[in-house]
Amino acid sequence: MTSALAPHDRWRPLVMGVVNVTPDSFSDGGRYLGAKAACDHALTLLDQGADWLDIGGESTRPGAEPVSADEEAERILPVIEAVLAVRPDARISIDTMKPEVAGAAMRAGAALWNDVTALSAPGAAELAAKLGCHVCLMHMRGAPRTMQDAPVYDDVVTDVARYLGQRAGAVMAAGVARERIVLDPGIGFGKTLAHNLALMAALEPYAGLGFPILFGASRKRFIAAIDPSAADAGDRLGGSLAAALLAARAGAAMVRVHDVRETVQAITVQAAILEAKDTGR
Repeated sequence: MTSALAPHDRWRPLVMGVVNVTPDSFSDGGRYLGAKAACDHALTLLDQGADWLDIGGESTRPGAEPVSADEEAERILPVIEAVLAVRPDARISIDTMKPEVAGAAMRAGAALWNDVTALSAPGAAELAAKLGCHVCLMHMRGAPRTMQDAPVYDDVVTDVARYLGQRAGAVMAAGVARERIVLDPGIGFGKTLAHNLALMAALEPYAGLGFPILFGASRKRFIAAIDPSAADAGDRLGGSLAAALLAARAGAAMVRVHDVRETVQAITVQAAILEAKDTGR
């Protein structure tokens, strides 16, 4: 792994803060749609300890409607430029399925292409190789509009691992260096509660696949399936922290979260406890 994708240490993954420049994201749709609001939020997340920012201009929530490449680029490019003008050291990921948007984002200063379709669009892998960027290959069953329509797997852990391995092989064959690839099992993307729990229970073996693992469960709907009182995404902090702590113990390289300050604190405290346990203090 390169230093950009390597966790801080054994128990402390990198923390990626979510910046949704959209009107309809499930967790905070519309709050940061304007460039200034999104930039201010991004800078706050950096101050709270985010190692990466994941900036997206198109919602991938269940049932989300697609937007054009031009509209998506118009949402995210001013935010990337504004953040880097203030914090030129910021590490920025672009959350997009569209190669043209990813290319524009990299030219604006982004360094990681986070793609829920695992660079499956025509020419995407070749473009990533040409750009020389880091890539996150995520598993998703179907498309955002239909992914939660009764998803079925033979064995979700095996099926997702096989898919990610195949996509990593295809992307490397297109010229992307192995050390620039991170994998995401796609919690909540075309999975039932049982599927999500099975993947989380198998996260430690996933971390042994030979690629760093990015884990994203923050505020997702499976938490409400376990705790019906958390119907609103803003009421899922506890469940989000539990999942992030699990990922840290399992060896994930990075956790993608909305609540950066709370996640950094929880992971740091857990790491201190686990390190004390290791040393017998």
